Amino acid sequence: MENVSSTVSDLPLSDTPSSLRQWLAVAAVTIGAFAFVTTEFLPVGLLPHVASELDVLPGTAGLMVTTPGIIAAISAPGLMLGAGRMDRRHVFLLLTAMLLASNLLSAFAPNFTVMLVGRALLGAALGGFWTLATSAARRLVEPRDAARAMAMILTGVTCATVIGVPLGTFIASLASWRVSFMATGGLVAVALVAQLLLVPSLPSAAALRLSDLTLLLRRSHPRRSLLMVALVFGAHFSSYTYVTPFLLGDAHLDMSTITWLLLGFGVIGFVSNFVASAAVVRNLKLSVAAMVSLLMFALLLMPVLRHSEFGVSAVVLAWGIAFGALPLCFSVWIQRATPEQPEAGSALFVSIIQVAIAAGSFVGGTVVDHVGIPADFMLGGALALLGLAALASIGTEASEGAAIPCNATPE
Repeated sequence: MENVSSTVSDLPLSDTPSSLRQWLAVAAVTIGAFAFVTTEFLPVGLLPHVASELDVLPGTAGLMVTTPGIIAAISAPGLMLGAGRMDRRHVFLLLTAMLLASNLLSAFAPNFTVMLVGRALLGAALGGFWTLATSAARRLVEPRDAARAMAMILTGVTCATVIGVPLGTFIASLASWRVSFMATGGLVAVALVAQLLLVPSLPSAAALRLSDLTLLLRRSHPRRSLLMVALVFGAHFSSYTYVTPFLLGDAHLDMSTITWLLLGFGVIGFVSNFVASAAVVRNLKLSVAAMVSLLMFALLLMPVLRHSEFGVSAVVLAWGIAFGALPLCFSVWIQRATPEQPEAGSALFVSIIQVAIAAGSFVGGTVVDHVGIPADFMLGGALALLGLAALASIGTEASEGAAIPCNATPE
């Protein structure tokens, strides 16, 4: 795994540069990816406000994260299997339109049941879009620019992962949580128009088959890699879903401080993503181990330092460093683990992340409602430790994926 390998490195290169229109198509998909993942994580920063107005417990409000995760876990492979040879451009447009409907339904939800319907609609669209986004990158530009296009779209996903929560919190602090959903809906509308105007036809010559997914799951290295991803994402979201109630009720910070702290989480995570790109090239396994370890210590220290505003702030920023780098690290890891079947690997990767988000936020919500938020952070630390154990168990098998050449396109 530590020998540099990429699923795009074996594509035939040419000296033909990509046109401005091609890069604008990539930008349109990037905006869509940012809007999708921002919408997914938006409730984390809004959770106390939504719980209060819609009259539910904070742990119950966590279902806003759990519900789309469950649906997306099914839709990631399910949509790719169902889409068959459908033009991927049409799939992009359909899924983005569903996201717009989800945001509007959530923004005007009169009760928590309607809110969950809106979040379920998000989940139905999310899994398929995230699977398609990176796999379509190499088809939108010339072969020589495929890696840059993939990195650009992944940056949109990463940015949403780390700044979607503070962005929603900031908007809510100025207006209300409903305005946060409406603002995100406006961003989705921009993405939809951009995709309609700029994304070209993307016909698919071959359809993803169920056997492609089962074949990967029979191999030890991809299977253990997915387990590692599930444990680490579960660790993060079992705790991060309830970080705002923790900072408000246990650390006794005011909402203004929390907003700025979560913004710092996002900014430092964004920087960490770019710094990690260089470290990943040099030593991927060490990079993953370092970031998972940092995540584990951050989660374990949060309850310990809750009476120190400086201590809690430092730990939140360290947490941002860890999670800012992890999506990139894991994305590259899975690419190298499944180079001969990139679309199948991507579908399973997205699916297992959504399972981890759903299970993590649900279990975390149960712990929060019955034991308390500090205990939930201890649970997250334990899951991160198990993720490190899964990483160690992979061992030298990590070279398995990098040794397999890949000349196929994802479509």
